[in-house]
Amino acid sequence: MKSKLLNLGLIFTSFIGYLEWGKDQSNFLIENEIEVITKAFSDIEAIIHPFILLPLLGQLLLFITLFQKTPSKTLTYIGMICLAILLVFIFISGIIIFNIKILASATPFVVTMFLIIRHYKQLKKVG
Repeated sequence: MKSKLLNLGLIFTSFIGYLEWGKDQSNFLIENEIEVITKAFSDIEAIIHPFILLPLLGQLLLFITLFQKTPSKTLTYIGMICLAILLVFIFISGIIIFNIKILASATPFVVTMFLIIRHYKQLKKVG
């Protein structure tokens, strides 16, 4: 059950990633994802980019683990890595430009990621 809760936490914390660009433009990742999904039906070429497809794939893989009796460690790690490609980049960007909003939006994901790694290490020691 703890594995499922951590995976669910990883999915939800990926939604709150925050981006700012230009003068007055900003979005949460969930807003961008909704836009990407709606564009997928009309202009598939607009969404073919690793920073778009990999995080979506990661969320899908983590979502699948929620329906498994025992969440797959492999699917969890692959999903986490796919999401981390974008969210760790956002986290590092928040540090480099010292933008508290960006940094604070990615921190829950990074913390949850480390909790998952620790959780699976503890399971390995017990099992």
